[in-house]
Amino acid sequence: MFARRIAVVGTGYVGLTTGACLASLGHRVVCGDVDPAKIERLRRAEVDILEPGLAELVAEGLAAGRLSFVVGAQAAITGHEQGAEIVYLCVPTPMGVGGVADLSTVESVIDEVRDLLNPGTVIVNKSTVPVGTAERTKELLNRADVSVVSNPEFLREGSAVDDFLNPDRIVVGCDEQDAAERVSALYARLGAPTVLTDAASAELVKYAANCFLAMKLSYVNAMAELCERLGANIADVTEGMGYDRRIGQAFLSPGPGWGGSCLPKDTSAMLQVADSADFEFRLLRATIDTNERQRQRIVDKIRLAVTGKRGGSLSHMRLGLFGLTFKANTDDLRDSPALAVAALLRQAGAELVAYDPAVRSDSLRPEIGSVTVVDDPYLVGKEADALVILTEWPEFRTLDWSKLAATVRNPVVVDTRNLLDKDTLGRAGFTWAGLGR
Repeated sequence: MFARRIAVVGTGYVGLTTGACLASLGHRVVCGDVDPAKIERLRRAEVDILEPGLAELVAEGLAAGRLSFVVGAQAAITGHEQGAEIVYLCVPTPMGVGGVADLSTVESVIDEVRDLLNPGTVIVNKSTVPVGTAERTKELLNRADVSVVSNPEFLREGSAVDDFLNPDRIVVGCDEQDAAERVSALYARLGAPTVLTDAASAELVKYAANCFLAMKLSYVNAMAELCERLGANIADVTEGMGYDRRIGQAFLSPGPGWGGSCLPKDTSAMLQVADSADFEFRLLRATIDTNERQRQRIVDKIRLAVTGKRGGSLSHMRLGLFGLTFKANTDDLRDSPALAVAALLRQAGAELVAYDPAVRSDSLRPEIGSVTVVDDPYLVGKEADALVILTEWPEFRTLDWSKLAATVRNPVVVDTRNLLDKDTLGRAGFTWAGLGR
């Protein structure tokens, strides 16, 4: 394999994973970011992101001399002695007004580096961007000697390194065959199926995949509610579904709704894309509506478990919450369904105390709001009127539930992830309420 000179602009979740993994494949990578303090930490192999295996890859890349960190996009490109051959744009594309992706950072970087690019350089849009961004990038560059490729990421938080190094597929979109092949060759050692297509199709693949996963999650949450009404068991239903190879086992677990940094943003963006094409995407809109309804359904389930009434009051009730992040094995609170449920509980007048392995009690993160965070999981149960599992952290299974039962006021667990064993909780003295059973 021929080692390429690569610049990665942005060292967030996608950018740092991309840079570290490309370096591990033998390429020479310079990563640039606007935050000098963050760059200094990365130069010391200190990784702020909670992502298994990422810190180790960064340390290995630094030690081998294949990975380095600089301040700014310009320095990332000129950090190579002969300039970068391929430039990855891994900057934020947050949801803007009306759900449209905000491309201001992408456009700012392009304006900053335009005149520094060597003839023949390939710009790679790695960030999730709307259809037409590659064309827009080419217009902003206004350089016929620079190619633009769409190469969407399919990284799951909590398993991003594994996803990068063991991908289901590589998608590369560009109308110029040579540029597309140069980018796809970077991943040759991974041996993954490669889809070479036009830029618009590549851009749409990421949205299409995430929207489909959101639909699957909304569907299984709706099925869980139906199971409760019919006296069926959602675990058995999804097991029977999952053996069908056309469906698969993934994304068939009911929960408090989907969230995180990707699905809410991408489903909203897809609706905007559909609206701009004069297409009424009713199925996707129903998916989003179902997700919003799920959060209120969880609150109603907690209300019933605590008061014995569907319309019972939660005012001044003390609820212990286990989990705040949007999923286990990450410290990401963005659009967390756990926090969405917590906000609804606060509106209902409940007092909330929470424990999450990735969120410290001294955290100043504004997303937490008025939830009291503790560092000891057993403090969550103190005089609680109910305990609620909101994130599927495996360590919650190994807690001493008898010890917790001795501290609560009302021994009830509402398990919105069906994480815990009902019989184990029963022996500890708890009444267990899950989803779809």
